[in-house]
Amino acid sequence: MDVPLAHLDRLFDYLVPEELSAQARPGTRVRVRFAGQLVDGWLIERADVSAHDGRLSYLERLVSPEPVLTPEVARLARAVADRYAGNLADVLRLAVPPRHARVEREAPDPGPAAAAGDVADVPDAPAVDGGPVSGGAAAVDAGASEPGGPVGGAVADVTAGVGEPGGPVGVGESGGDGAGWRNYPAGPGFLRALADGRAPRAVWNALPGEAWAERFAEAAAATVGSGRGVVAVVADARDLGRLDAALTRQLGPGRHVTLSAALGPARRYRAFLAACRGRVPVVIGTRAAMFAPVADLGLVAIWDDGDDLHAEPRAPYPHAREVLLTRAQLGNAAALVAGHARTVEGQLLVETGWAREIVADRSTLRSRTPRVTPTGDDPQLARDPAAASARLPSLAWEAARTALKADTPVLVQVPRRGYLPSVACAECRAPARCPHCAGPLGLRSAGAPPACRWCARVAAGYACPHCGGRRLRAAVVGARRTAEELGRAFPGVPVRTSGREEVLDEVPGGAGLVISTPGAEPVAAGGFGAVLLLDSWALLTRADLRAGEEALRRWLAAAALARPGPAGGRVVVVADGGLAPVQALLRWDPVWFAARELTERRELGFPPAARMASLTGTAPAVAELLEAARLPEGAELLGPVPAGDGQERMLVRVPRSRAAALAAALHIAAAVRTARKANQPVRVQVDPNAIF
Repeated sequence: MDVPLAHLDRLFDYLVPEELSAQARPGTRVRVRFAGQLVDGWLIERADVSAHDGRLSYLERLVSPEPVLTPEVARLARAVADRYAGNLADVLRLAVPPRHARVEREAPDPGPAAAAGDVADVPDAPAVDGGPVSGGAAAVDAGASEPGGPVGGAVADVTAGVGEPGGPVGVGESGGDGAGWRNYPAGPGFLRALADGRAPRAVWNALPGEAWAERFAEAAAATVGSGRGVVAVVADARDLGRLDAALTRQLGPGRHVTLSAALGPARRYRAFLAACRGRVPVVIGTRAAMFAPVADLGLVAIWDDGDDLHAEPRAPYPHAREVLLTRAQLGNAAALVAGHARTVEGQLLVETGWAREIVADRSTLRSRTPRVTPTGDDPQLARDPAAASARLPSLAWEAARTALKADTPVLVQVPRRGYLPSVACAECRAPARCPHCAGPLGLRSAGAPPACRWCARVAAGYACPHCGGRRLRAAVVGARRTAEELGRAFPGVPVRTSGREEVLDEVPGGAGLVISTPGAEPVAAGGFGAVLLLDSWALLTRADLRAGEEALRRWLAAAALARPGPAGGRVVVVADGGLAPVQALLRWDPVWFAARELTERRELGFPPAARMASLTGTAPAVAELLEAARLPEGAELLGPVPAGDGQERMLVRVPRSRAAALAAALHIAAAVRTARKANQPVRVQVDPNAIF
């Protein structure tokens, strides 16, 4: 039975039968009778007496004697639920994977028996396959889940430096010499602080071509050498594989486990138990690992925190970066937020003093970056007037031709997958729409008829409703069509594609063309001789607050795979060189762009300079929730705007100092609605990934 009700998000007391007393330890799964039904729950803590005046019921049974919910994770889950105006049980469902009884029996944990007691606190946490759905846990300190900025008008404490400026700079003991960190003035000191058992917090901008997985492994080794544990989160399976291999080389086999939803129930639960039982000091994974139960946590790390894969799509929609920073704040652990780009949230951590930055000096940066050239600046337009409208201007052709002639591979980044994902009338240029659902028409291959991308209906006899024309032209060109065109332009050169259908991990270092969508770029042996960034308008013109930030992140990730400029590496971006994201790419200065974006968002009142919540549902439901919410002073209502399917969306904005009050007000309002048995849900998202 699934009852995620906000008004039941609290602890409930139950008596522990004498026969279960020895095994009913905090963190175990139990079955209780609640509202006349048997439901699953979590035993949070044991006590001798209860503050409840009425008669208490007994626990019905112990689902498993395995204490899989550690006190640290329980406290973290409560803090995350409070930050995101959610229910604890929704967070616990993300934190603890469903029970797999056979895996538990493979090597049972002989942990100490709990002391006998009369009363246990158990949230009413119904579950499916052992996963909690709703409930509560012990309270946590107010404001503990607000790293990275002012909380209640105060700035978070700063830990003892990233490398103690002015002091000796060494390398991290315990696992590797940390040579790669010497390219960053504060890098060796960061490793030494980890090895000394301190809690440095840093935002790291990796150099182009950096073996970031090796740097993470060195940081993990230094932390493990001090007797503490590590949790590291990456965005996808490819990055996870690289970090897995680097840690195996650095720590040896059997010293870490990987956690990912793609592992399957048994393998994931086996890895989870290994961490929970303290058999490994390091856990890595995708966002499924952000709650991993690592004993004596000393370091949390996240790679490429701007990737939207780090945002959890299930309630209460936490972001892996925020969960990890909350863990660091609650547990006094070190934190490392890293990537080639810098998010605005990362810049806020630096500007508020919560973290220090680790960046290379300009001379090192110049020696490592490829030569970056735009096609839309005045000198290029003077030499090639058609560059303003050409999809692949002569500068890009020349760069590709030169790299192939030097027997080096060429990477071409195309924002859209498929063949022709969007077509238009060849006569009047009007977008071609499906006559049934008005969805966009596209072509799946050269000989395929146009088909709707929404309803999949084929429109073989399409005629433009505006001019009657029957001929179609490409409006948006996908990766497969680009590969086809470049294959004809460079006959005899191998052409590979990397995207949704097949993601390549590595490619040979010889002459060849690789056409990739963003995020699917492979690594080339020796680096790419040229990187072409096409169709920049598709990234820059999105109706998204983060459009420029996301474009720069994707460009830097691709450009970082190129050879250094002194070795002939070139990057050509088909865009106007005067645009701020393009300028940041040309100068390889993501810090400047992040600081610029943060300043603008402060002026406009956008996240992360302000806290914003999104309320999505039918108009009456949203109005009912807002009526029940006692919003903090200074709250602004923005909207409503249509959200599709007969729903609307309202935004609530408050200063960061009132973030906790906003989350609490929305949670209380949701509890009022669930207590009234409101049948129209409202989706509440605090700091949503997209606000437009």
